[in-house]
Amino acid sequence: MSLGGQIVIFIIIWMIVLFIVLPLNIVSQAENKKISLGTDPGAPAQPRILSKFFKTTVASLIIFAIINLLTYFEILNLREFFSQ
Repeated sequence: MSLGGQIVIFIIIWMIVLFIVLPLNIVSQAENKKISLGTDPGAPAQPRILSKFFKTTVASLIIFAIINLLTYFEILNLREFFSQ
């Protein structure tokens, strides 16, 4: 797989994992009973975005490494898979 293909696959994996990780461990302002003026009560009280970005990156690297090893040893051939 070329470098450009690897970058595209990593970005796709990262985005999918990010949307899986974002709603985890969210406490809304309404549940916390501290609603900031001008915000939606369902907005997260503490979103912890940097922590979620880090977890997303680690999980994406692991998934990408598995996919990269499978394609390197030709256990998974993406060109044949997508050409059918």
